[in-house]
Amino acid sequence: MERAIASPTSEEAALSRSDDTALSLRWSGRISLTPRILAVNSIALAMLAGGFFYLDSYRTRLIDDRLEQASREARLIAQALMATRMSDEEVLVTRLARQTETRIRTYARDGNERSDSRRLGVANFRLRDPDKQPVGQAIGRFLDAGIDTVVGADRAPLYRERPRNRGFRWPDVARAVTTHEAPATLWRAPDRTPVITAAAPLGARGALMTTVNAADITSVVRAERWRLAIVLASVFLASLLLSLFLARTIVRPLRMLARAAVRVRLGRAREVVVPRLPSRRDEIGMLARAVSDMSQALRVRIDATEAFAADVTHELKNPLASLRSAVESLGSVRDPALQAQLLDIVRDDVRRLDRLITEISDASRLDAQLSRAAFEPLDMAAMLGAIVDGRRARDLPRGIRLRLDLPGAEPLVVNADGSRLARVFENLIDNALSFSPDDAVVSVAASDGGPLVTIRVEDEGPGVPDAAREAIFRRFHSIRPEGEAFGAHSGLGLAIARTIVEGHGGTIHVESREDRVSGARFVVRLPRAIGDGNRIEP
Repeated sequence: MERAIASPTSEEAALSRSDDTALSLRWSGRISLTPRILAVNSIALAMLAGGFFYLDSYRTRLIDDRLEQASREARLIAQALMATRMSDEEVLVTRLARQTETRIRTYARDGNERSDSRRLGVANFRLRDPDKQPVGQAIGRFLDAGIDTVVGADRAPLYRERPRNRGFRWPDVARAVTTHEAPATLWRAPDRTPVITAAAPLGARGALMTTVNAADITSVVRAERWRLAIVLASVFLASLLLSLFLARTIVRPLRMLARAAVRVRLGRAREVVVPRLPSRRDEIGMLARAVSDMSQALRVRIDATEAFAADVTHELKNPLASLRSAVESLGSVRDPALQAQLLDIVRDDVRRLDRLITEISDASRLDAQLSRAAFEPLDMAAMLGAIVDGRRARDLPRGIRLRLDLPGAEPLVVNADGSRLARVFENLIDNALSFSPDDAVVSVAASDGGPLVTIRVEDEGPGVPDAAREAIFRRFHSIRPEGEAFGAHSGLGLAIARTIVEGHGGTIHVESREDRVSGARFVVRLPRAIGDGNRIEP
């Protein structure tokens, strides 16, 4: 017997053997969630790295404050020098240079240098990088240059000494003499430390200029930058580890589910165990259990399809074998009466095949049709009344009476596909009539059971044995009354009835009558429509 589902092709088998490799290749690069998680978390790190640019503005504020301070100090020193005699100028310059830790120079009005604290023995000005180690100096200067380039900071002019008789080449000295202001200028030392010069007028004596290497600013900024780098590195490491952990907890189970789905797609549903991840209480756990339930339902559906195909094959073989035997016999039989009998057999078998094919087609398409059917409010009392009246109009066999018991004026409304639900009760009534003895009563009753509408179809026949009460709803299972012609029923009626009822969200079963003497009672329960009959999804 062939399987209902074809075996995988060689291409599918090859893909099945290499599905892990294929999935790994698909998940690499831009498709994988891992780099996306890392990229998203890197946004916060990039915002934190913006603190380096904040340090540039912090450095700018420090330099502006030092420029104002240098200008004020130059004015104070100039006032002190103007209050002393010319002969005491060098002594005061020496003392003030030591106190302020600046290099002080005075220039005559013609630009010639008169005194210099360095030449007077105060060696407190020298260009030096605050980092003592050559490696630290190189790294610090590289970061200074890089951040200045990124933020677009203006580069200060390079600090170079001027000749002693060319004092006006210092812009601060020239402005102090000509405008009597106290300007200050920022310079850049070769080691990238800031150098600040300031000048102040000395009246008829000319001007003075102070020079200081503000290496402490560079030291403070580099220290803050180092602290920020440590914080950034720590946060980056923590973010990386958390991202990998998050990616592992998300991507790994998703890959497991995807591999299982690929195997199911290749037709290997029976061999696949989809992980349910019972320890996961989040959305991934819900997805895993939903996929597992879906694969199990698919496995059940595949098994049912194969069983249905096997049953169909078995049921078709019987009439085909009878038909073939009758046709083969017609060629050798000369008796007209026997030929007529064989032709009757052929006609019966053809009708049986036609009925089987029609009902098999209906049964195989029923699930899909019910899933697409538009359910509408349906009054069960009115539908049962119409079915019973129509059956009475066609003459009931063997003096059997058909009784209908309905509740009061309260409508029994359900959401249903009326034509298919009517087929259920027509089948149950025909089934009850065929099993009932002569002059018996078949009862159809409906009642309101709160959220459910209950319909009962009772007969006075032999009833259904306890062991067969579930089997009679299987496809091609048929228990027929004695004396009925073989092949008159396909055994699909009750199976179709159960499919339709369950498709409406209801149940159907068989039980003994209350008197438990004879007969069977088929009970159908359907969910009642809410309010004015708005649709309820079964």
